[in-house]
Amino acid sequence: MRTSDFEYDLPAGLIAQAPAAPRDSSRLLVLKRTSGSLAHHLFRDLPDLLHPDDVLVLNETRVLPARLHARKIPTGGRIELLLLRRPAPQTWEVLVGGKGLAPGRRLQVEGGPEAEILQDLGGPRRLVRFHEPISPRLQEIGEMPLPPYIHTPLRDPEEYQTVFAREPGSAAAPTAGLHFTPDLLDRIRSRGIEIAFVTLHVGLDTFAPVDEEDPGKHRIHTEWCRVAQAAAEAVNAARARGGRVVAVGTTATRTLETAARLAPPGLAVAPFEGATDLFILPGHTFRAVDALITNFHLPRSTLLMLVCAFAGRERVLAAYESAKASGYRFYSFGDAMFIV
Repeated sequence: MRTSDFEYDLPAGLIAQAPAAPRDSSRLLVLKRTSGSLAHHLFRDLPDLLHPDDVLVLNETRVLPARLHARKIPTGGRIELLLLRRPAPQTWEVLVGGKGLAPGRRLQVEGGPEAEILQDLGGPRRLVRFHEPISPRLQEIGEMPLPPYIHTPLRDPEEYQTVFAREPGSAAAPTAGLHFTPDLLDRIRSRGIEIAFVTLHVGLDTFAPVDEEDPGKHRIHTEWCRVAQAAAEAVNAARARGGRVVAVGTTATRTLETAARLAPPGLAVAPFEGATDLFILPGHTFRAVDALITNFHLPRSTLLMLVCAFAGRERVLAAYESAKASGYRFYSFGDAMFIV
């Protein structure tokens, strides 16, 4: 297996620049793993594609407006900070854009507090200590951290949040969840289909291309996730009654498969809270997830590798070619697949 096995070409015109309006009017390509057959739907058709005994598992993380503008002290040079992870109340791991950002450099956040670079973590990563807690100020001074392939400004910051986002902590949205509307969720529940919520705070490393030619040598950074007792019980109950565990997104999939490693015999998952570094490659045995709703992902990404692990590389890439030919929209604001 080589990283180049997960390469494909994509015309720039197929990269979605804004979400569908309404959200559930996006397209949905249904792929059957057993046969490789494809069917074309709209996302609002999802209630008809689910079974009454299924459980739908959503990631309720909320994206932080974590992009900050700052100036170097005393020179005044402009830089950019992207908050990734908070190891201590006033200390953050960040991505920096700018030069001369060595440990000891003082910064003035525009509209916010001073800060100091404590440690060079390699590449553009730095450990930064703010002189006062920055989290309460983010709604006021922060910007949403859109992926670099989205060039159209948001009309509303909520466009890059799921309608069920509750737990702040992500540097990027769990994009498969962006297709849901409150009405669609109500229609799913009215069919008797249970909805369970897990949390995984998404880091940007999830979306980074794999540079190693052997993907097994790629270092995936840890992300915090949680499967609460109620979610674990919902997943295990669905399995017990013969239903499917339908994961919405690669983040929910990684969370469930992490919790599956702790499950006792006879159960799909166990409650779990903590860091996960699970890197799902072809050859992975899925213990918790039976069906997957996911967007179309970047070439050479760990996300595409996960989807290929679930449905088979050849079938997934063939489905991508079919989606391209049919004009599907790709990446974060794009259309979706339902892999069964």
